[in-house]
Amino acid sequence: MKESRTLVIGDIHSGLRALERVLEKAKVTTEDKIIFLGDYVDGWSTAVETVDFLIALKETHNCIYIRGNHDELCHDWLKEKKDNPIWFRHGGEATMTSYKRADDDTIAEHMRFYEGLENFHLDSDNRLFLHAGFTNLKGVEHEYFTKTFYWDRTLWELAQSLNPEMSKEDEYYPSRLKHYKEIYIGHTPISKKLSDVVPTMAANVWNIDTGAAFKGPLSLMDVDTKEIWQSDPVHTFYPEEKGRN
Repeated sequence: MKESRTLVIGDIHSGLRALERVLEKAKVTTEDKIIFLGDYVDGWSTAVETVDFLIALKETHNCIYIRGNHDELCHDWLKEKKDNPIWFRHGGEATMTSYKRADDDTIAEHMRFYEGLENFHLDSDNRLFLHAGFTNLKGVEHEYFTKTFYWDRTLWELAQSLNPEMSKEDEYYPSRLKHYKEIYIGHTPISKKLSDVVPTMAANVWNIDTGAAFKGPLSLMDVDTKEIWQSDPVHTFYPEEKGRN
């Protein structure tokens, strides 16, 4: 019997074709646990198809879907239909166009999907998965502002700026990083321009966002072995589109 894996996958940004490819390359099975770090939409043209795929995937696979800021922006638009020029310029236009082709039943099903997303996931090995970060020094369970989970950029900035020689026992070692064995995030692309970027670790924080909305690939990692699978650069699956470039 094949041993199950815990897999984490970065920001998809409507790149369904790349998602299908990276799942195929990793030979994902129903025995695996797949943790998606959010931002399922906003970027490429297949927003509705991407969410359809994710909803169907959960029927056969062990999936955990984390809430991203772009998912929340899309949900707000579907719910209120208010103009959001900033969202429109940062991938929302493609998502709006995609949803114009969706019927009412599909939209209702997607609304349930967005509403059911999790702000974070903490596994039995004390590994934390969330889209962006948190600011409370006591950890995610004590965070006052839940939007921080999918908007924060200070956690990754903190991890990158930390002296790698500093011991966790040092009195100045960041309290936020002491609570968890490892932290997995997306949200802040490691690069928007490079096509050969890979998931990167700083301190005990892994950033899995390899710029799928821009020039980079979509990445998937086995959190135990740190083996990585990547699609081709996502823009090559959508040659007639700009994405968020």
